[in-house]
Amino acid sequence: MSHSWIYIAVAVAILAAVALLVFAWSGGGNRNTLTPLAGLAFGFVISGIIFGDDRYIGYGLLGVGVLLAVIDMVRRRRHAK
Repeated sequence: MSHSWIYIAVAVAILAAVALLVFAWSGGGNRNTLTPLAGLAFGFVISGIIFGDDRYIGYGLLGVGVLLAVIDMVRRRRHAK
């Protein structure tokens, strides 16, 4: 198994864990609006996919996007209480 498969498996596992946390914390209500921070995170993830030819840049942009998305989820969770 090469290193790239290990990175992909870890990324999928982390995304699955984050998705489970989001579904577990969603208490109902209609929260379908996209915040500016979530839009920025989405942009980083898309640019990480586009510039994925260079590993360091691609994974770096993806990591920043995921980090911003998690920060946005935590901020939205705190403001919802």
